[in-house]
Amino acid sequence: MKIRRLSWPRSNLVRVVASLVFMAGVLALLWWRGPSLTAIGDAFAQVQWRWVVVAVALNLLSVVMRALAWRTVINQAMPKPHPGFMLVFSAFSVGLFANAVLPGRIGELARVAVLNRKLPRRRGNWATLVGTVFAHRVFDLVPVLLLILYVVRTAKIPAWAITSLLVFVGVGAALFTFAFASARRPNTRALDGIGAARRLVTMARQGLGVMRSPIGATVAVLFQIAGWACQLLAVYTAMRAFDIHAPLPAAAVVLLLINVATVFPLWPGNVGLVQFAIATPLKASYGVAYAHGVAFGFGLQAIEASVGIGVGLLFLAREGLSLAMLRVMPSAAQAEMSHENEEEEQADERPERARMSG
Repeated sequence: MKIRRLSWPRSNLVRVVASLVFMAGVLALLWWRGPSLTAIGDAFAQVQWRWVVVAVALNLLSVVMRALAWRTVINQAMPKPHPGFMLVFSAFSVGLFANAVLPGRIGELARVAVLNRKLPRRRGNWATLVGTVFAHRVFDLVPVLLLILYVVRTAKIPAWAITSLLVFVGVGAALFTFAFASARRPNTRALDGIGAARRLVTMARQGLGVMRSPIGATVAVLFQIAGWACQLLAVYTAMRAFDIHAPLPAAAVVLLLINVATVFPLWPGNVGLVQFAIATPLKASYGVAYAHGVAFGFGLQAIEASVGIGVGLLFLAREGLSLAMLRVMPSAAQAEMSHENEEEEQADERPERARMSG
């Protein structure tokens, strides 16, 4: 039995229209009250490309570290045979590409779909992989908290950024508590005979299995810390590329605020909002001209996108997928229901074949 393709809900259309209107408002505000295009062009004319190459390499290394962290979570959550690193890295890269070019966090589901295609068919694979994505994101909280502590002790940050960071930490702490509590509860419930939503939650908890392993959790966290450290150095070298000689704490502020600005992807890349979040503290705290800060914001986003989009496109072609296919990826619930229906059809066919052979 095949899943009927769902029509696009009107609420999604309203959300997309509202996002486009908000994006247009932010860009109009930058054009009206922001720096001149000539000043931004002058800042790009001074770019030192050797530092850009170093920043791109550091971003790529960060992606490798984060993919290793996700593979560690997967190995703890799923039975053998475990996927190899290249399979995980390929799926992770496709997810980065989807997050960069499509609205929402569709890349998180895309990487699950890509990896699931290469795993042995087992009931609950989708939901378990979704749980590993959640656990992988939860482990981001440790390097984020370390980064926040470093920024608070060493950097100059505006008042509005402090409020945003407090909200960010509060939400993150709640997610970590939920993940830890879910993983610690013994998972003895049978999957048969329970509702689809409850079954999905039960299987997703299996993806949080790394939370029950101190060694596995420690290794995953260390990989995440290494990935964030590479990102911090990438921001610092990108600042050098744009002739911004602010200290390392300024790069930490930029890294922190760019992640806060992209927590809720209102449109692809949150272009405009990211530049405002970068240029404002650099001007207020480190004396960087606003035009220079905006140009750096565009450049930094381009450097990060060059890795996500470039490597993602490479592996997208390697997997034989297209951007249109990423748009119609099924949800975890749909995938599990589809797999369950296929199993039921196969079970119904066996008695029929037995009667025909007899």
